[in-house]
Amino acid sequence: VTEHRSDLEDLHLYATPREQRFRRFASLEFEGQLYMTPYDFIQAVTSDEPKHAKKWRSLSKQELNQILMETPPVWKGSSKLFRNLNEKGVISYTEYLFLLCILTKPHAGFRIAFNMFDTDGNEMVDKKEFLVLQEIFRKKNEKREKRGDEEKRAMLRLQLYGYHTPTNSVLKTEGEDLVPRSYWDTLRRSTSQALFSDLAERADDFSSSLSDTTLLVHFFGKKGKAELNFEDFYRFMDNLQTEVLEIEFLSYSNGMNTISEEDFAHILLRYTNVENTSSYLENMRCSIPEEKGITFEEFRSFFQFLNNLEDFTIAMQMYNFASRSIGQDEFKRAVYVATGVKLSPHLVNTVFKIFDVDRDDQLSYKEFIGIMKDRLNRGFRGYKPIQRYTTFKSCVRKELYSR
Repeated sequence: VTEHRSDLEDLHLYATPREQRFRRFASLEFEGQLYMTPYDFIQAVTSDEPKHAKKWRSLSKQELNQILMETPPVWKGSSKLFRNLNEKGVISYTEYLFLLCILTKPHAGFRIAFNMFDTDGNEMVDKKEFLVLQEIFRKKNEKREKRGDEEKRAMLRLQLYGYHTPTNSVLKTEGEDLVPRSYWDTLRRSTSQALFSDLAERADDFSSSLSDTTLLVHFFGKKGKAELNFEDFYRFMDNLQTEVLEIEFLSYSNGMNTISEEDFAHILLRYTNVENTSSYLENMRCSIPEEKGITFEEFRSFFQFLNNLEDFTIAMQMYNFASRSIGQDEFKRAVYVATGVKLSPHLVNTVFKIFDVDRDDQLSYKEFIGIMKDRLNRGFRGYKPIQRYTTFKSCVRKELYSR
């Protein structure tokens, strides 16, 4: 086991926030490249910090091959895949970015994602097509690299990508203003550009220097010859979203079928830049004196709605509510029209009580959208942990209602 603590702190100065988070949670190293285990990935998207100071354990070729041999095929996937694999898996940095993209995409976007990988349009994605992702995300990162010691940046690239990368651009762009803001936009733009560049043709060159990963073996088999169809791709993405939501829900439910409304508020506000979270929580406690609880079905439906936040925003603008507050019925109808998701009356009421600071039973559209956009950036931005605390008043209330 190697502990690169001084190197970790040193190279962190040259890393972007995304790179820093990956390096903090990654626990494996193979031939100079860092990897996450499935357990590390789950921790990275559900926890504020790693539970223990990370030590990068060096894998031997034999250990890596054994891990990959035990990787199940895609048709054996489930919403417990990452939990079942636990420490027996390797996830590269570019795959980490890809998985983060999946967590915030609506189901309708799954087809778009698949079509972006399916560059030859045969309704199947092969390993070579998927590996174009490596170069697309690498090129995106080069646009965001911090200036500084080129030797340090080269060391960092080796850790993240497993090989030294040239600095000249492969994808042709007309200027920095065309660089998309998100990795999802990067995929949408750059995969189509790859059809008209030498990027896809070079896939064999850069893939030959890369090691197989759990995701590659899961999708394309141990020999890399299998192809991925849309049904299996869709199931994988849906399972991953469900698994992360289950983990978050179970971390608060303590074995019960529901979580409290206050815990739901904690989860919503956890990844946001809200400064005074206590006012939201206290407002909700006063507005919902008796706990009813939020079920997993309600919990999941709300996050399905959040993944459709862009369509909801358009719907609200068409309703001309953008400059004023809205009521619960209007909110519920706009959610259904824009996303097809039906939110329960209790869930909608809970959301309103959390964000209805002036207690007029109206929701500030702009404030709600702004906060929820922060929540959608799970794992991409820095966030402050929200302490789970309960006031003496609410403790007494819980005790009274439990009798």
